[in-house]
Amino acid sequence: MSTVSTRVPEGRYGRSSDERSDRTLRVVGVVLGAALIAVVGWFGYHYVAGTSISAQVIAFQASDKAVQVHLEVRKDAGASGYCTVRSQSADGAEVGRADFRFSGADTRIDEVVTLRTTARGSTAELLGCHRD
Repeated sequence: MSTVSTRVPEGRYGRSSDERSDRTLRVVGVVLGAALIAVVGWFGYHYVAGTSISAQVIAFQASDKAVQVHLEVRKDAGASGYCTVRSQSADGAEVGRADFRFSGADTRIDEVVTLRTTARGSTAELLGCHRD
């Protein structure tokens, strides 16, 4: 008795359906991976490049009604924006908060600003800077 094989020789009639679906999955994976890398790169670039105003508190001096804050601001030439500063009392309550505007052609501004308070402040904290 002889047995007839219904199996076709491998590769003789093109690729099998399994090989085609594997290739399709690889292509879809590569496209989605490239898109993810592009999105992460775009957000990263805009996070770094979008922050064109930064500052730091150099020193501060508190009195009963105000806090003198020495700010050093770095920004792009011609950019304008503001920095938000707050002060807290010794018990942690917020006693003052204000926005201070910066503009002009200078890229570095060294300025002492006055933050009025409702009670004696024990801190001067820079909350952040934003471009207009």
